[in-house]
Amino acid sequence: MSRVSNCLATFQDALSSDLGFHGADGKHSTHGWHPFPAKFPPQLPQFFIEQLSRANDLVLDPMFGSGTTILEAVRLGRRAIGCDIDPLARLIVQAKLSPVDPVAAMQVGRSILDRAMRLFHEERSRLQENLDARFDVKTRAFVDYWFQQEQQLELVALLEGIGSHSPDEMRAFFQMVLSSTIIAKSGGVSLARDLAHTRPHRVPDKQPKSAFGEFDKRLRLALSCCSGLPSNRTAELRAVAANATNLPPASVDLIVTSPPYANNAIDYMRAHKFSLVWLGWKTSELAQIRSRYLGHDAAPSQEFDGLPMLCERTIAQLKRIDRKKAAALRRYFGEMCSVIDEMLRVLKHGKAAVIVVGTSNLRGLDVETHKGLAAIGTQAGFKLVHIGVRRLDRDRRMMPARWNGANASRIEKRMHEEYVIGFVKP
Repeated sequence: MSRVSNCLATFQDALSSDLGFHGADGKHSTHGWHPFPAKFPPQLPQFFIEQLSRANDLVLDPMFGSGTTILEAVRLGRRAIGCDIDPLARLIVQAKLSPVDPVAAMQVGRSILDRAMRLFHEERSRLQENLDARFDVKTRAFVDYWFQQEQQLELVALLEGIGSHSPDEMRAFFQMVLSSTIIAKSGGVSLARDLAHTRPHRVPDKQPKSAFGEFDKRLRLALSCCSGLPSNRTAELRAVAANATNLPPASVDLIVTSPPYANNAIDYMRAHKFSLVWLGWKTSELAQIRSRYLGHDAAPSQEFDGLPMLCERTIAQLKRIDRKKAAALRRYFGEMCSVIDEMLRVLKHGKAAVIVVGTSNLRGLDVETHKGLAAIGTQAGFKLVHIGVRRLDRDRRMMPARWNGANASRIEKRMHEEYVIGFVKP
């Protein structure tokens, strides 16, 4: 049996399996260290990595997000490469991949907290000077709008503690802990609610929590679940777009990835900038990165020709309802063409690519993203094996809307299931 035929048979069976993994623990190892919306359960990439690759094979996720595929590949003894232009995603995954000794990290963490609290109580004027010099005008306006003065000073004190007390090899870990105190599922140290779901809204009378207390809590939580990864973690993170991995042709054994929704229903940067501004990024820099997200309608318009007829028909239907959203959908499909072309280029012959995607309901029209991407992949040269369906466990998937209710949003109505597209490179 040829490599392609063997992969097809195994892949077909895998895609026809129950891919829900409801009730499974999604926070083992370092997966639960930092909130991240719409993460798929670790069991999903684990399942395909075990079925479709061998030890020491190279697994690629060209849009790695929270790093679930990367971590599972490493845990299962594969080599891994991930690409993402989001700086917070890279920081989180770098921290998750860095070996941390719990005893040593707790000792350093206590030193960071002790120094930060001393600075806060004894050197407030110097902390204030540091705070005043930290941001440009626009970034400062953002910080003042979302953070009260006490929390601002606490965060600056913690940053000083991290800078002076954490060894270089632990720096990403403690920055990740600090970020997780800001982007929290509930409460948090800002005036925002729903921040972890990327839909922040300001609540002026909210009582933000102490950054010191939240840092201590998140530190203990992280160190309580930092086992499960080998000490030798063969992974590389690249700050490049998914359509420009810079990998050699036919060098990858398996691709498992999940692109964003077609209309940016989950706007990661809206939440991520709450942390990134404290880590040295300007709001203007983050806006520029956000404009480079797949299909983002904030970027300059561009023509994308040569789309499959199925995509063209969907765009034409949407154009009759909303021309602007139709243009954004064209850009999304056009950019996914270049991403899928790149996936085909770097994948070895006879090997598989798994794309986990949700559909989108735009102005009442289900654009059936999975069918569009399947058509794009087939046109590019992939063989479509099957499209599996998985019912979402919304409580674990951290979707930005409620599950039921009479006032269900358009986002909620479409986020009940997602699709697992299986391709093989002939």
